[in-house]
Amino acid sequence: MTRTLGAGGAAACASALLLTGIALGAAQRDTYNLTANLRARSEVPKPKGVPARAVGLFTGKAVEVANDQAKLTWRLKFSKLSGRAAAAHIHVGRPGKAGGVLVAVCAPCRNEQRGAATITHAQLRTIRAGETYVNVHTAKNAAGEIRGQLKASEAASSSNAPSPMPGPTPEPPPYPGG
Repeated sequence: MTRTLGAGGAAACASALLLTGIALGAAQRDTYNLTANLRARSEVPKPKGVPARAVGLFTGKAVEVANDQAKLTWRLKFSKLSGRAAAAHIHVGRPGKAGGVLVAVCAPCRNEQRGAATITHAQLRTIRAGETYVNVHTAKNAAGEIRGQLKASEAASSSNAPSPMPGPTPEPPPYPGG
């Protein structure tokens, strides 16, 4: 048995598809994975008395949200510093150049520190362009002890891709004996 939709049914289906498309579009947000490998040799100016194995790793995620903002979340790991980590920041600066603070990561810091901040889309563009770095400061190296350029890559996520549209609902089998 074949059924056809009347004008009202067709309009309802069209409205449902339109609303589904709008909802999918509204839910899509660009997401970026962030990483920086921190080493003393990358710090500017060159730090003094840093243990040879002093290293760190900054990992994070930036998700674009409404109102010209992005939500930034991160995790900072470090080891073998010359002393306690007094602070860590994301700075604006190309490799080999020192720059101003863009985001305070922690102060004081502990290993495996996690955090979050809201930034502007302009700040996110600066991060995505590779023009920022993360560094960790200690009392011995107040300007910074370990540093790494922040790299952003677009996250491959199923939340960024539209869901496939469901197929038509099959008609129920005929009622037995009817």
